[in-house]
Amino acid sequence: MKIAFVSNFLSHHQIPFSDAISNMQGVEYSFIAVCAMDNERRTMGWRDIKKPYEIRTYTDSESENRAKEIINDADVVILGSAPDSYIIPRLKAGKLTFKYAERFYKRGLSYKNLLHAIAGAWLHHGRFQKYPLYMLCASAYTAGDAAVFHNYIGRTYKWGYFPEAKEYDVDDLMSRKLSVTSRWKHPQVSILWAGRLIGLKHPDVSIELAASLKEKGYSFRMSIIGNGEMEQKLRTMIEQKDLTDCVEMLGAMSPEEVRSHMEKADIYLFTSDFNEGWGAVLNESMNSGCAVIASHAIGSVPFLIQDGENGLIYENGNQQQFEERVESVIKDSEYRKRLGVNAYESVVNEWSADIAAKRFVALSQSLLKKEPADNLFAKGPCSRAVILKNDWYSC
Repeated sequence: MKIAFVSNFLSHHQIPFSDAISNMQGVEYSFIAVCAMDNERRTMGWRDIKKPYEIRTYTDSESENRAKEIINDADVVILGSAPDSYIIPRLKAGKLTFKYAERFYKRGLSYKNLLHAIAGAWLHHGRFQKYPLYMLCASAYTAGDAAVFHNYIGRTYKWGYFPEAKEYDVDDLMSRKLSVTSRWKHPQVSILWAGRLIGLKHPDVSIELAASLKEKGYSFRMSIIGNGEMEQKLRTMIEQKDLTDCVEMLGAMSPEEVRSHMEKADIYLFTSDFNEGWGAVLNESMNSGCAVIASHAIGSVPFLIQDGENGLIYENGNQQQFEERVESVIKDSEYRKRLGVNAYESVVNEWSADIAAKRFVALSQSLLKKEPADNLFAKGPCSRAVILKNDWYSC
């Protein structure tokens, strides 16, 4: 089977899946990058890694032409962040194609953007619905957004981002947590937040949390990794709320350094709003055995977290509920450990790149044979993605 993945550039989020599927027997795989990695990603510590299966169309016309030939010849194509022009010829030829997208309407729909949304829905999706085109949902909200204008009905499958799923000795992993290593000195719980310091990610609510925890006498250490436009505001908040003894800002780090901090963290905070399409830090923090407390608005959360089993969800914007969730895992070390272990097992056993690659090939084979594919998998990657509304979570 010939499979091509067309997207903007190859990052550490796509490499594990690409490596896994390229190593599968009987699969000929190509990743087609249509632009260079941007400087913002580079300043965040992302590395530009060239792989043997990668073709960079932007380097020369020969590479561009070769990429188009591969796309037209492939049995299956995934189109991510790339122009529709790459897939139109194969769609007209009736060849199996997937689009890969986060949610379409992160900021919702209103009279101000409705006409633009209608035009975009038709231009990028509606006009192709008569062809064998399916949607890989890189957000739990993608299927619902697509259905607004009756696109991809019955053609949506769960997907996402698949950063490296490391396999650990679970007991060893959990023994690295600060609450364990500090046990014989001054026991502390380690709380971690990581990402760009920007509005949609709401790092400030973690500072508010720290102030509340300190006032209530909890022993903890909070680390904030990242840089961005809110950095000075956060530093000022830490000073004004007298949190310099328990909150540290560590700046931007490479993905490898972030993972090292996750491995030592007891609790991971994921505080983004509906503008967070997926959020691969959820995969990574769960894989690192953290007890995750996450906003229900984040695209990956409804797919990856079973509330109370492998993480905790709070209603987006509900600070009281957020703080209560965190306090519940600080106070109960066994509960915290259970959430962390279950989180690790969820990623390794269901949401890893290897599993996603095998399931994608199985799904493609069924669709190519025109066999029923909706019940191939009950949950996880390539299972049916159903319509989920913004207000689905209540507790």
